[in-house]
Amino acid sequence: MTPPALVTATVGDDGIAEVVVEAPPVNALTVAGWFELARVLRELGDDDAVRVVVLRAEGRGFNAGVDIKEIQADAGGHRALLGANRGCYAAFAAVYECAVPVVAAVHGFCLGGGIGLVGNADVIVASDDATFGLPEVDRGALGAATHLARLVPQHKMRAMMYTSATATAAELHAFGSVLEVVPRERLRDAARVVAAQIAAKNPLVIRAAKEALNGIDPVDVKRSYRFEQGFTFELNLDGVADEVRDTFGRTEG
Repeated sequence: MTPPALVTATVGDDGIAEVVVEAPPVNALTVAGWFELARVLRELGDDDAVRVVVLRAEGRGFNAGVDIKEIQADAGGHRALLGANRGCYAAFAAVYECAVPVVAAVHGFCLGGGIGLVGNADVIVASDDATFGLPEVDRGALGAATHLARLVPQHKMRAMMYTSATATAAELHAFGSVLEVVPRERLRDAARVVAAQIAAKNPLVIRAAKEALNGIDPVDVKRSYRFEQGFTFELNLDGVADEVRDTFGRTEG
């Protein structure tokens, strides 16, 4: 059985909240883990003492997406798949709709659902070993292209989606989506420096700015992502998703 994800949150006197995800071995979250992350983020946004949120992870990488084994274990049913769809939707929306800016601190791999979190964040700081990708077609799924398109140019996104290729933190920095690339040991400090700059501003103005920026976003990220999810379920009903996932499971051991 996959151990439960540990999502911890702390709030400093400076108004900086820090959310840390730890779900060994690769931070692939279960259905419960995605919903817990969403709950924590929404509660922090509702807390007037919070001025900014830093979202980071412990372990080998930032996030490896959904727990494929949980879905594979749901033989003959779709409850785990539906739960993962709704859990990811809730977590991505919680980042996007958090009443204060969210600074994502990304290290190692950022895959699948990790792209959904980071693509919806307000600011991204990454370590020099960070890589970003959507291996969804190798898992019999679709989704989070909505969020990858916020990180890389349109044709780069399409190539990455079709081939499951990854992009480096340096590439995303060149595209302008990653604010800063630092050595891994400096990642947390670098994210907190940016967070402190935000926290030093008038909190009412910052909250208004977050709402205003979401209001002028050219893409409705929630609706767009929900559209993508429909194809994931369609592939599962067709049976092809199970075949691809089974191959993925054997390949990854």
